[in-house]
This record gives sequence, C-alpha cells and structure tokens, in this order.
Amino acid sequence: MDQAHDPRFWVSPMEDAQEIEEQAHEVISDKTSEKKPETRDEILSRHRKEISQLQKKEVEMKKAAARGSKAEQKAKKKQVEEEVSQISTELKEKHAKELAALGYSSGNGNEKSNLDTLVKAIAGVSVASQPEHTKVSKAKQRRDKRAQQEAEREQRIQAEQSDIVSDRMIENEKLERKLKPLGLTVCEIKPDGHCLYRAVEDQLAVLSGGRSPYTFQELREMVAAYMRKHTSDFLPFFLSENLIEDDSDESLAQKFENYCKEVESTAIWGGQLELGALTHCLKKHIMIFSGSFPDVEMGKEYKSDGGTGLSNSSIMLSYHKHAFGLGEHYNSVVPT
Repeated sequence: MDQAHDPRFWVSPMEDAQEIEEQAHEVISDKTSEKKPETRDEILSRHRKEISQLQKKEVEMKKAAARGSKAEQKAKKKQVEEEVSQISTELKEKHAKELAALGYSSGNGNEKSNLDTLVKAIAGVSVASQPEHTKVSKAKQRRDKRAQQEAEREQRIQAEQSDIVSDRMIENEKLERKLKPLGLTVCEIKPDGHCLYRAVEDQLAVLSGGRSPYTFQELREMVAAYMRKHTSDFLPFFLSENLIEDDSDESLAQKFENYCKEVESTAIWGGQLELGALTHCLKKHIMIFSGSFPDVEMGKEYKSDGGTGLSNSSIMLSYHKHAFGLGEHYNSVVPT
C-alpha cells in the first residue's frame, strides 16, 4: 500500500479543519492582553494577513482531502468547504466589527462610500481622497478592469498549481517527446502575464552566454514602439483578433494606440502580434514548439543556416495551452 492510501500517512480533513479553526480563532480573537491599541494601518495590514493565511490553509486542506476514492474525495471536499465557510464567516464578522470601530459601515449613503474606501485599503489600493463625482475616464476603466482580471488570474493560478490537470500532463508529454530527440528541454518561466517577454529575455541570455541585452520590460517597450511605427502591418490582425470593444466611441487609431500603451505598461499577455514585432525588432528567427498545436516559425528571413533547421541564433520558445488552465503560456526552450 502506498503512502497516499495508507491511513498512517493520511491527515483527515477534520483534523486539518480543527487546526485551521484553532488558528483562525487565535487570529481573530480580541487581543485584550495588548495595552497599546492598533493603528488603522496596523489593523488593515493584519486583516490582509489573516485573509491570506485562511486562503493558504484552504488550499492545504483541499490537497489533503484529494486522496482516496472519488466518493471519499467528494465527501471530504464537502466537509472542508463547510469548515472553511464557517471559519471565513467568523473572520468576516470579526473584521466587520473592527472596521465599524474605525467608523466604517456597510449601511446606505455615505457609509457605503466609507466602506468602499476601506475595502480598497484592505486590498492595498491607495485611498487618497478624490472628488466624489469625478468622471472616470474610459482609459482608467480599462486599466481597472485589466488590474482586476490580473488579480483574479493570479488567485486562480495559485489555486491550480496544487492540482494535477490531465490535459496539462498530456500536453507536456507530447512536447517532451518532440524536444528530447533535438536535445532540448523546457525552462519554466513565471506565469505573471509577462511570460512571453521573460521567455525571450531568457533566450537572449542563453544566446549571449551571459545576461540578456534587454529586460522583459524593455522588450515590451520595443514591441509597442515597433507596432506604432508599422501600424498598417498590424492593424488588420489587431481587428481580426477582436482586441477592441464595439461599444467604445474612440477612433480606430486611438483604440490601437491604447492597446500599444497596454503592451508597454501593463502585464497584458503577448501573442501572435507581439511575436511578429519581436522577430523584426531583434532580427531573430523564432521557433515556437507546442504539445497541442503544430510548431510555428517566425522570421525565417533571419535564419543564419540558409533556411534549414535551427540556427545557432534562433530564439526557441514553447507554447502551452494547458499550463495553468487559464490561457496561453510561454516558456523558454534550452539545450539539455
């Protein structure tokens, strides 16, 4: 019997739940023994830490529950969810009381505005006072939406990194069978929205035998500048990929400019458009291997081997559709 199914090596969700409940009660209990009262910033910082601890513990409990038969896993998962829900409710009630003591409430009128401000403070967002009726620009709305999407994606990544996804395993096995005969392997790149540019930065470092001449941020800025300079080459692809919103009253040129700004100043993912710009900016042949799709070559005119095979100056990347179940991801491909 392996350890995963041996009762001697299994920690029940109930035991884990009792542990997290005890820790949560300790975290959310009133610190009556402390003489010095907490400042507002200290309270907000503690709230963020308590929420983070609960989220991490929830992931640990779910991992511990993912053992045994499907029926057993289902029962244990439900038990974990109930326990976490109860503890989460208690934590929220505790936070609400402490926020109320600071003068913030979830009531109507100005109280709601106060609570919204404090929620932003808990999330680490600036709470500098602003005019209540200031009109939010469309660019600001776009940036806020993008920031929210990035935060949600990061949370999903953290939750999914502990899971074994069959599609991901199949994709990786196919990619490995493709790369191994070529003496190549995948070098993992951080999945933070900058993966394409970080992977290219890693490749440039490999090709130079030291440090890359460009950082991932500098590569972003180069791509944006090149796309602006060659708008007519990129605009058709920009439109075909539905990168713009139909309900906007901005001109097409402004929409493309806004996209270029996002490329150079946010963590927006890179794809076909950006790869096309990169190959011309760097004057490099780029090879993209995949376990889910046919391999793709870009910038063949920059090959230094006469057009056959991979050159010594080729940038080699791997494309992953199922890396984290959240969309495309790029890694660097290096010699084994």
